[in-house]
Amino acid sequence: MTTTTPGAAEVELAIGGMTCASCAARIEKKLNRMDGVEATVNYATEKAKVTYRGEEVSVQDLISTVEATGYTAQEPAPVRPESAPGHGDGDGGRGGAGADDELRPLRERLITAVVLAVPVVAMAMIPALQFEYWQWLSLTLAAPVVTYAAWPFHRAAWTNARHGAATMDTLISVGTSAAFLWSLWALFFGTAGTPGMTHPFELTIARGDGAGNIYLEAAAGVTAFILAGRYFEARSKRKAGAALKALLELGAKDVTVLRADGREQTIPTAELKVGDRFLVRPGEKIATDGVVVEGASAVDASMLTGESVPVEVAVGDGITGATLNVGGRLVVEATRVGADTQLARMAKLVEDAQNGKAAAQRLADRISAVFVPVVIGLALATLGFWLGNGSGLTAAFTAAVAVLIIACPCALGLATPTALMVGTGRGAQLGILIKGPEVLENTRKVDTIVLDKTGTVTTGRMTLLAVHTADSTGEDEVLRLAGALEHSSEHPIAKAVATGAAQKVGELPTPEDFANVAGLGVQGIVEGHAVLVGREKLLAEWEIYLPVELERAKAEAEAAGRTAIAVAWDGEARAVLEVADAVKETSAEAITRLRALGLTPILLTGDNKAVAESVAAEVGIDEVIAEVLPQDKVDVIKRLQAEGRSVAMVGDGVNDAAALAQADLGLAMGTGTDAAIEAGDLTLVRGDLRAAADAIRLSRKTLGTIKTNLFWAFAYNVAALPLAAAGLLNPMIAGAAMAFSSVFVVGNSLRLRGFQAMGN
Repeated sequence: MTTTTPGAAEVELAIGGMTCASCAARIEKKLNRMDGVEATVNYATEKAKVTYRGEEVSVQDLISTVEATGYTAQEPAPVRPESAPGHGDGDGGRGGAGADDELRPLRERLITAVVLAVPVVAMAMIPALQFEYWQWLSLTLAAPVVTYAAWPFHRAAWTNARHGAATMDTLISVGTSAAFLWSLWALFFGTAGTPGMTHPFELTIARGDGAGNIYLEAAAGVTAFILAGRYFEARSKRKAGAALKALLELGAKDVTVLRADGREQTIPTAELKVGDRFLVRPGEKIATDGVVVEGASAVDASMLTGESVPVEVAVGDGITGATLNVGGRLVVEATRVGADTQLARMAKLVEDAQNGKAAAQRLADRISAVFVPVVIGLALATLGFWLGNGSGLTAAFTAAVAVLIIACPCALGLATPTALMVGTGRGAQLGILIKGPEVLENTRKVDTIVLDKTGTVTTGRMTLLAVHTADSTGEDEVLRLAGALEHSSEHPIAKAVATGAAQKVGELPTPEDFANVAGLGVQGIVEGHAVLVGREKLLAEWEIYLPVELERAKAEAEAAGRTAIAVAWDGEARAVLEVADAVKETSAEAITRLRALGLTPILLTGDNKAVAESVAAEVGIDEVIAEVLPQDKVDVIKRLQAEGRSVAMVGDGVNDAAALAQADLGLAMGTGTDAAIEAGDLTLVRGDLRAAADAIRLSRKTLGTIKTNLFWAFAYNVAALPLAAAGLLNPMIAGAAMAFSSVFVVGNSLRLRGFQAMGN
């Protein structure tokens, strides 16, 4: 998908073959070296967003540069509206069948590695299983693991080597290859192939020539463990584009178009054209952006705008696609369709935010970038030392290869997946879903948390909060009469009044002669009384006016950002009802907990300033940014980031999706829309804001566990390096180092099961 602006063009490329964040960094560096090119490459979404000068560089030049770097590149397939897949690639953001196809090769390699490696490791570690020709069976089983299953590591290592880089793939490839090739030499040219050869279970330190030692279990075991880690990581990473799919699926699939001859025709929304007139019945989604040409209604736009109060629309008013008609029948003339609609533009905002979000580079790769050259250097130095001492070629190669073998840490493959598995499992029990390991690093440095108002700090639904009555009028009587009339209306504010009344006074009477007065309220007969419920203007039409005390109550309610509803019957104003989006009971406590974690809370909302400041004061937030359009929420996050802050964002609506993707850490309320949930890094299942504090605590603790695991995954092996360099390493010490580090990593990860939420 390519767009052109004066003097520049922009293209998005789908990148293939990346195995880690350093691959993305390498591609980005190569592209940015081209004249007139600015590129960002995202490992998580596997896309490159490139701005270039068309007169100097072509798209094919960009693709050729990526391919010369050792990866694949192509323009993503266009979105097919009829199936509404994910935005920007042909498989729906790797969210459906395409995702399964993409994971299948990795899954097949993993299954092969596990099935074949388990007996190899068992025979090497348990002498009782070492029958007469066990070593040859080990070779037969290990060969497909080290060649076929480990092929992605070898391919990535070769690509890295061509560009003078070293990553975890290099370490895995060099270590497993060294172990396998040495075992081949020992079997065919040494004494290891002798029938009846065994590896006794003894941790003795003694110098040998290595001709009787095989390390097939190290090669096969390391491959299986690390493939398992890569597979579970890939499963979480493939969902990066699902937010776009969720956004596109929010729109109406079909629409009833009014033809020139007056007949109604149902067509797919994708076939709508600008100027078409279409019908929207109560309860239906509005198919596309347009202008009302007939009818009046209330439209619930909270999903897109975050505004808690439905918007009254009439002839001449503009409305947005994917919002919900909750009132009367409307005829709308389409003004924007397809990629021009607000929904499509919001999808583009999410995509841009995801592409621009720098993926945290994997800790293992950063360690490997230093560790691999050191180990290779040590192996060469060991080889040179023993050759220089006249110890013979076999002894020298034995020591050098032993250094490479012991440096390949099996536990490294367990370090991240086990901690993540236990941490995410514990999180799921507490209602916290963590998407993947790259999320965790951002939780450590976050210092500002931006909170959406509607549905996050508040309940997201209109609630009856207060009843102010005139003298000699009882509250129960007001609720019974007003609630009965409002119960017959579909308007969300009316439903709030009816629900609140029913909870307080029980069963409501049935009204007579009910009528809806468009834009003003409702009227009817209840228990013999002529009742009016709605705006002050509705009462004025019957020459009924609010007394001073009710006028004061109405003004105070509106000053606090609440909706004031007047109630009158039998020619006299009787009460004012306050309706608003109520603050969740736990929100104030949640803000206190977030502050305790060192975070500065900011309330961000599309609602008016009075509403926002009232809510902020109630929960203890000092900074408020109100009346922000959905597309401007991203700009607010960018501005905070430009000030040097590391920003977390908590939201639940479609209007929050792009901001959640842009933020350094996105926390989505699980009670919200799919688009918000998919765009977030963490999902809070319960919809309780206190879970945001628990999520950040758990993420930080899980990250700390991963770092500890990585340290010990290397430490056990580093401790054995001097033995290897001295030529004193035997297979059991290599196996023991591998086993001890793995046991420690798993045990350390299991400690996360004891994580406790803060007294929910």
